[in-house]
Amino acid sequence: MPFIPHTAEDITAMLSTIGVDCIDDLFDEIPMELRSGDGAAIPPALTEMEIARLMSARASADGQPLCFIGAGAYEHHIPAAVWQLVGRGEFYSAYTPYQAEASQGTLQVMYEFQSMMTALTALDVSNASLYDGASALAEAVLMAVRANRQTKSMRVLLPAALHPAYRRTVQTIVSAQGIELITVPFDATGGNTLVAQLAAAADGQEFAAVVINQPNFFGVMEDVDALTDWAHAQRALVIGVVNPLTLALLSPPGEWGAAGADIACGEAQPLGMPLSSGGPYAGFLCCKQELVRQLPGRIVGRTLDADGKSGFTLTLQAREQHIRRGKATSNICTNQGLLVTAATIHMALLGAEGLERVAAACHANTQRLTALLCAIPGVEPLFNRSVFHEQALKLPAPAAELLGKLAKRGILGGVDLNADYSELPAALLTCATELRTEDDMQHYAATLAQLLQTSAE
Repeated sequence: MPFIPHTAEDITAMLSTIGVDCIDDLFDEIPMELRSGDGAAIPPALTEMEIARLMSARASADGQPLCFIGAGAYEHHIPAAVWQLVGRGEFYSAYTPYQAEASQGTLQVMYEFQSMMTALTALDVSNASLYDGASALAEAVLMAVRANRQTKSMRVLLPAALHPAYRRTVQTIVSAQGIELITVPFDATGGNTLVAQLAAAADGQEFAAVVINQPNFFGVMEDVDALTDWAHAQRALVIGVVNPLTLALLSPPGEWGAAGADIACGEAQPLGMPLSSGGPYAGFLCCKQELVRQLPGRIVGRTLDADGKSGFTLTLQAREQHIRRGKATSNICTNQGLLVTAATIHMALLGAEGLERVAAACHANTQRLTALLCAIPGVEPLFNRSVFHEQALKLPAPAAELLGKLAKRGILGGVDLNADYSELPAALLTCATELRTEDDMQHYAATLAQLLQTSAE
């Protein structure tokens, strides 16, 4: 917070009231060996004017580079009204809405968010968010293993074309519960996951679920209908990992294949949340009605009171999630209420037509950027399938070196794929959202062409 009004006398009075001698006594449960002590090297206190100048200088040192990085976190236009409203005290400082009679506004926002997410995903139920997309997928995997009564298998098929950070997060969260994650390779030509590759990874054994992401980490469009139908034919549940913005144009998970995905999850960051150095963000999780009692997190319901007026309250929230430790449905059952508020206002302001226009603009800009970059000798698409608003490119030089040089020129050019995919030694993942102008893209292409020409000389 920008202003802390407590004087030394105020602090002494508060400590006296609660019966402790000093602030350190409030943290006596923390073992001494775990405390930072004098090693924290915290500098001496500064005046308000000095700290404002220091922080301003540090912020300006970051510059204002052109961003062509996507890979799960996107720079979109956020209407000014979104955070003006989210910053109001009744939203910004609101706590967990356990007391419905005092939390109707907060509960209604969550209910509206759930309604919008079920509309986007074409599924029956949504929770009131989770921490982020990666942990939402981990919860979806745990949920699928619990909910699939047709098999006792603890195996889940996970595509290599899924975001590497998501795969690491899922492994960290579910591995201690005996769940085995089977990595399914992607097709070297298309960058997508083939049914034959799923079958080979399954190796004739039963499995509880298949994860399908649309579009995948490379921006490539998957054949979700064929993948979903194959998974269901094997008596497995289908978990769809989706970018909510793309659902304004693409088939929603609830309509994949003959029966639709069983669970859908993802990152809500594209809906009104700034990049902000990586967070905080919000994960969403939706499912079919028959799986609702396995859905972790909060669900807000709507009803009518004795006077016929609408009322909102937490419902179907399994309280054991908070208190039963290892037997709990979930140990990550909180929600990101403030970020959900931003997403809800963002979607309400744009509406279905606005979301569709943004998604179409992102796709068009990526196509244009791809054309400009691939006009450079030695640069070409890495895969031959359609993409949404990310494009994987094959380069004539290592991507890491080029990205470093681009950054020095004020351009965040994308992601070095070789960092997570050793089989892709000179490959770049780049992205263009609706914010990128023709001049931005021309400048990127011209700078990259110059750098490649210089390195070739």
